[in-house]
Amino acid sequence: MRLGIISALHEEQAGLVEAMEGPAKLIHGKREFWVGRLWEIDAVCVLSRIGKVAAAMTATTLVEKFGVTHILFTGVAGVGDKTIRVGDIVVAESLVQHDMDASPLFPRFEVPLTGQTRFHPDQKLSSLLSSAAHAFLECDFRDTIAPSERQAFGLDRPRMHRGLIASGDQFVNDRERIEALNGALPGLVAVEMEGAAVAQVCHELDVPFAVIRAISDNANENAAHDFMRFVKSVAAQYAFHITRRLCQALAETPFQPRSESAGV
Repeated sequence: MRLGIISALHEEQAGLVEAMEGPAKLIHGKREFWVGRLWEIDAVCVLSRIGKVAAAMTATTLVEKFGVTHILFTGVAGVGDKTIRVGDIVVAESLVQHDMDASPLFPRFEVPLTGQTRFHPDQKLSSLLSSAAHAFLECDFRDTIAPSERQAFGLDRPRMHRGLIASGDQFVNDRERIEALNGALPGLVAVEMEGAAVAQVCHELDVPFAVIRAISDNANENAAHDFMRFVKSVAAQYAFHITRRLCQALAETPFQPRSESAGV
């Protein structure tokens, strides 16, 4: 196994490169790819930057140039459902591009010529990721998130959710927009800007993947308030410790080669 770990922002990748054994930096496509070992797993860490095209290019490069066999995308997202709160964690069960609309030629949300509306992560990898997230919330959360940050963001017993994540090339900060997406996409739990693009790439290249997001905002008019503070002081800790737990689990879990696990 070689695990590709993608983050959209520098802060979301904080600590991972420093934790690598024997890290080597390679520059390709104006991106820095860090190759090494993370908690006994062969890994490549990379910053994709923001948006679907940037994420798709990064995922493709990880597979085609760096030979990763599995991909993990970590980062932040806005609330997609009223039952979800800032500080909660979402692991994708499916992903859709909410700004894809080639109707009437194709149904709304369907990616033209693929027959796909929703892309589904690898079940085994997502299950391990969900377990890592649960363990983080139960065992690591209070030790890693400062009391001042828990108070500032109202982080009282955050929960882990699984469901539909919607991606689009826009920062959703409009209450009416998120309500419209809720109506059009039953089961929506989070909105962000990269995950579904990575999902399409992995679907087309037969690469198992998983997506995890820390909920940073309510996807309404207050979405930008203290956004970067949350990313630096909360989401970065989530990403580091959950990735650590995932890698430790992967080191103990046999995975089939990519050619045998394609389409899982």
